[in-house]
Amino acid sequence: MLNILTLTGSPIKDGSTDILLNQVAEGIKHASTESARNEIIRLNDYQYLPCQSCGKSPEPDFCFFRDDIYQVYEPLVECDVVLFGSPVYFDTVSAQAKLFIDRCNCLRPADFSGESDHPFKKILTKKRLGAIVLVGGERQEFECARKVIAGFFKWAEIVNIGAVIYAGSGWTAGAVSEDGGRLTEALKLGEKIASRILIEGS
Repeated sequence: MLNILTLTGSPIKDGSTDILLNQVAEGIKHASTESARNEIIRLNDYQYLPCQSCGKSPEPDFCFFRDDIYQVYEPLVECDVVLFGSPVYFDTVSAQAKLFIDRCNCLRPADFSGESDHPFKKILTKKRLGAIVLVGGERQEFECARKVIAGFFKWAEIVNIGAVIYAGSGWTAGAVSEDGGRLTEALKLGEKIASRILIEGS
């Protein structure tokens, strides 16, 4: 069973961000040689603290704070693919997306022993594949938001396979459903991920 974890930072259910994420997941399922399960986490539905910069490692726990987001750590660590989507607000990811990323800081906890040249421990051993979805207006800048999620992927040992970026011209929720080219692009990105999994597993 191929486990896909979809993280959506959009407050709008079934909007363009969710539609494109679903298309990427469908592309993976379509091209995969094994059955696939897609677990969707809508970050807007969770109540959790911002990172408190505790200054010490929570090991063996993922975090000192066992609020709503704690239950997402295990699926994130154990899945095979991470799809992360966000609307772009003020040229970066949504507050929901950034809050979650910050709370993943301790996936590489600080090493306070003084015995290592590297200040952060590498506790994640499983490499996963990932893809990014960003949605914004025609005059929006997307690169900063892309770098934020790409940086999170690097931190969490997720190999970034690519991104789908949709710049919409209106205010209608789910407008990307009318953009056949963008939907096909998302589907093909999913197929690319499935092909990569097949190659690496052979």
